[in-house]
Amino acid sequence: MGNCLKSPTSDDISLLHESQSDRASFGDGPDPDQEPPPPYQEQAQVPVYHPTPSQTRLATQLTEEEQVRIAQRIGLIQHLPKGVYDGGRDGSEKKIRECVICMMDFVYGDPIRFLPCMHIYHMDCIDDWLMRSFTCPSCMEPVDAALLSSYETN
Repeated sequence: MGNCLKSPTSDDISLLHESQSDRASFGDGPDPDQEPPPPYQEQAQVPVYHPTPSQTRLATQLTEEEQVRIAQRIGLIQHLPKGVYDGGRDGSEKKIRECVICMMDFVYGDPIRFLPCMHIYHMDCIDDWLMRSFTCPSCMEPVDAALLSSYETN
């Protein structure tokens, strides 16, 4: 086992001193032939959508019809009830404790979304899932049919 508190030696100190060749290789030296690095350019993230479960496209590559369908899907997702996970007071209640999409346990205060079939998921997980497939990942119940029928009864 090594000693992390050993006294510094001349080898350790020599690592702190830069040589002229090291500075020249990083562009700090007097080498006028080297060009400075290009300025940092942050690229904007282009959203990725799934017009069908097997297709993935950038938002800029969608047809107008696909954009309309995705906007409708986003609208339906926003109408699903959401809440905050509360694991129960004493933990003895029989509650769902794990999101089946990400396989992570729910933590008190996690934002969750309820599906019409009464399954719950992390909001980010289920929103992404529903953008790909509009069925419940647990029972395969079509979410849009349940949502549309609830609008008709109101």
